[in-house]
Amino acid sequence: MSWDIVLFNSKETISSIEELNEDKLVPTDFTEILENSFDYIVEDNNHREIKGKDYSIDFFTDDELVSNKMLSLYGENGLFELIELAKQHGWQIFDTGLGSMIDLENPENNGYANHRRYVEQIMKK
Repeated sequence: MSWDIVLFNSKETISSIEELNEDKLVPTDFTEILENSFDYIVEDNNHREIKGKDYSIDFFTDDELVSNKMLSLYGENGLFELIELAKQHGWQIFDTGLGSMIDLENPENNGYANHRRYVEQIMKK
C-alpha cells in the first residue's frame, strides 16, 4: 500500500491544511526538480516512477507551475530522500493518511512508523 504525501512550496510555515493561506503558496516546477534530483526514473507518458534503494516514488508530471505536488511513496527510504529535497528547496510535506504536516527535523514524530500503524489499523477493519 502506498503512502500518499503532498509537497507544498509556501512562503510561510503551514501548521495545518485547514489554515492554509493560498496567497502564500509559490508556483514551482516540482516535476523538473524531481527529475533532476534522482538518477533512475521510469517514464510512461506523464507518469514517473523514481526507483531507489528499497523505495519508489510515483507522481504525474504537470504542464505548468504548481504550488503543491502529490506523490505516492513505497518504502521508508523514499520519505528520507524527499525530506532532504524538501529542506534544500524550502518545501513542506503533508501526510494525507495522518492528516498532518511532517516535521522535517524529526520525521519519526509523524513519519513512516505512524503510517505503518495507520495501514495496519485500516487492514484490520
